[in-house]
Amino acid sequence: MKRLIERSRSVGEVLRWVTQNPGKVSASHYPIALHRLGQLLQQQQQQGSGEGRGPGQMLEQPEFQTLCQAIISGCSKFDNFSIVNCLYAAAALGLPGESPLVRVLEEESRSRLGRFNQKDVSMVFSSEANNKALEAIFSSQLFYENRQERFIRSMAEWLPRKAENLTPYTMALIAKYVARHRLREPRLLDTIANFLLKRGEQLDSKVIQKLVFPFSRMNYRPSNHGELFPKLEAILEQKAATSPLATVNILMSMFQLSHFPQAVLHQVFSPAFITNVMSSPYALIVRRYLSLLDAAVELEFPEYSGPRLDPRYRVLIYKGLVAEALRQLVGEECYRQDEVLPPGYCTDFLLWINRSGTVLPLSRCPRGVPCRVVLSVNDKWHYCQNSDILVGSRAMRDRHLRLLGYSLVQLPYTELEKVSGIEEAKHYLRQKL
Repeated sequence: MKRLIERSRSVGEVLRWVTQNPGKVSASHYPIALHRLGQLLQQQQQQGSGEGRGPGQMLEQPEFQTLCQAIISGCSKFDNFSIVNCLYAAAALGLPGESPLVRVLEEESRSRLGRFNQKDVSMVFSSEANNKALEAIFSSQLFYENRQERFIRSMAEWLPRKAENLTPYTMALIAKYVARHRLREPRLLDTIANFLLKRGEQLDSKVIQKLVFPFSRMNYRPSNHGELFPKLEAILEQKAATSPLATVNILMSMFQLSHFPQAVLHQVFSPAFITNVMSSPYALIVRRYLSLLDAAVELEFPEYSGPRLDPRYRVLIYKGLVAEALRQLVGEECYRQDEVLPPGYCTDFLLWINRSGTVLPLSRCPRGVPCRVVLSVNDKWHYCQNSDILVGSRAMRDRHLRLLGYSLVQLPYTELEKVSGIEEAKHYLRQKL
């Protein structure tokens, strides 16, 4: 049956072999059939054939629905290898994630995650580790969200061998996975770096930023950084204006690794680049990043003599703005930043205010008496999406601090983003306190 499926010359022939001979079809035949269907559809698209132009039309065929139903009905009895292969073959075939077949296979895989071993995963890669299959694997939310040490060790073995034949899109997905799970695995990171060194000139800035990000995320200088970083500088010099946000992100990654490309900084802090950024929809984000880059230049790159960020475009990160305003408003002895309070909650700012409303030095606060005030700087990610409701961890922290006797003053980002400059920030804090 395996040979018959693999030698089939049309979608209809594959479906006939599988659906008309149910007694001769085992679990291992289903992923082979799905994989062969994907190959035939791709061939037909390349040849311009009208038969079954895509998975959409094939989904409507009764024989294909019979095949899917057979997999859905029997997958709970499949071995791990057949389940994994069916899932990735279905994804590579282009079946939508909401289709019953993909949903059932993902649910079954999720229930077996703890039982997947290195052999299960490595067999998938040895049998069908082409670009399309790898894209399907790393696009899968199932694997993206779940870190498995055996899978990671296996990936560190096969990725260097297969990297040369991967597309930039596939490698970017792998880089995203590496960054997501904070995998400081030199073999993986160096493979991405070598890929970037060889293909860098052909890549656009948005892809480069995805490939560079794992290095800064893991604070890892790749072994080829002596060649890679100068090449990235040369690429950024040419492409800086084409995608400003990507350019600034790449610069941020390089700065975090203590590499400061002077020529690119000249461009990024130039009036032309700034004007371009200010008219873009992501102006506020880039302004914040540019402010951090400008601060890094001041602190770590004193020999730089080029243009700097115009002061009117500098943005103080909310917490930094509040800290400076507090320092000027009440004095350094009257507040503490990032204080950890029992049972282990980190607070943004801690003050002691007596009954008359006077802020007093913390050194005079009576021991064991919780009469302090907590200022809580709530950024966008502290709230549910498009909502003013705090996420659960933040809400529980606030409840517990109140039960311990602390008064909480909330400083939401929606209010802080309207504050411009230190004087306005001091006025805002005075009102809050």
